[in-house]
Amino acid sequence: MMDTTFRQKFAKGLALFLPGIFLLGFNIGTGSITTMAKAGADYGMTLLWTIVASCLCTFFMINIYSRYTLVTGETALQAFKKHIHPAIGIYFIIALTLGVAGSVMGVMGIVAEISSEWSKTVIEGGIAPIWFAAFFSALVFFIFWNGKTQFFERSLAVIVAVMAACFLLNFFLMMPPPGDIIKGLLPSVPDVAPGATKGPWLVIAGMVGTTVFSGLFIIRTTLVKEAGWSLKDARTQRNDAIVAVVMMFVISAAVMAAAAGTLHVEGLGLSKASQMITLLEPLAGPFATAIFAVGIVAAGVSSQFPNVLMLPWLICDYTETEREMTLPKYRIMVFLISLLGLVVPLFNARPVAIMVMSQAFGAVILPITVGCIFYLANRKDLMGEHKNSIFSNIILAAILLFALFMSFLAVKGLVLELTG
Repeated sequence: MMDTTFRQKFAKGLALFLPGIFLLGFNIGTGSITTMAKAGADYGMTLLWTIVASCLCTFFMINIYSRYTLVTGETALQAFKKHIHPAIGIYFIIALTLGVAGSVMGVMGIVAEISSEWSKTVIEGGIAPIWFAAFFSALVFFIFWNGKTQFFERSLAVIVAVMAACFLLNFFLMMPPPGDIIKGLLPSVPDVAPGATKGPWLVIAGMVGTTVFSGLFIIRTTLVKEAGWSLKDARTQRNDAIVAVVMMFVISAAVMAAAAGTLHVEGLGLSKASQMITLLEPLAGPFATAIFAVGIVAAGVSSQFPNVLMLPWLICDYTETEREMTLPKYRIMVFLISLLGLVVPLFNARPVAIMVMSQAFGAVILPITVGCIFYLANRKDLMGEHKNSIFSNIILAAILLFALFMSFLAVKGLVLELTG
């Protein structure tokens, strides 16, 4: 009886944080891992402050979007359609879907590449990337087939727990000196790393871009509404957001520290996540390398769940219809999106280049995302006494300016990638 009561209490407690865990799985993917690892390899812990700043920005945006839904009962897309213009809602559906398509290809390409590289340490010649891509794509689609959001969230919670455990263990196995970690909390911009082709500003923009993601805030409003939260649940929402953002910081910082404590110390740079396997083994040993590989794979698979669900969820949200994922049209939609995960290994494409293009789409969307909530959260007829304070507007204005700057850097980087 006591065991049953404990399980019920644990399940109830876990349910309160499932929306936040979903966001964490969405946010921490192979793009984040690659970016944080590169920052650590090239600049040690000097850019740790960037993770702090981007996580604080993400926390603010999560809360301001969630507060709108708590007050009005409307999701972000519904608000865009009703109170700004239907075309804005359609724009977000198209732009986020394009970004997700690139992310599905890039993420699964990197996961397959890392898995194949790591398999060479176990099997002579290793296993071809296409088999890993097919396996993990099928796994995500199998979990989706069950059709229940709660099942998605609980499956994701297990994978996120594995990811977090792997990167935290790596932190303790390969951590840099504590003094370097403390110094990294003080804002500074280091010189260009030896042998690096890009300066620290592009790395900083990439770090913020992988954390402050528009799709995160829009999907958050859907999760808040589905959870049935209202203003009386504001504290629950805030606590859930705190858990998600703290874990974002811890995992991102752990990845940076693992690279800083090994690759940076040895003067080795990093251009893609799969290099961590070959570069780390002689420095940290096969155990630490295997743990890191499992963490990256878990990060990739966890981010694929929200990726493949994005389009059908956005359509349901925009049309204000029940989110029934067992309908044939949604299963076909998700199946076709899942097939994109095979593109990189089938055509031997460059997953990192595809991820860059995906992130460029995200950077272009972010200023509009900030601008929309700036307008909506200041409308007294919608928010009443809960409309934005002067302080909130100052922070939003600062985020908007930075988003525009990051957009410029992302587009510039995309042009260079396509022409170079």
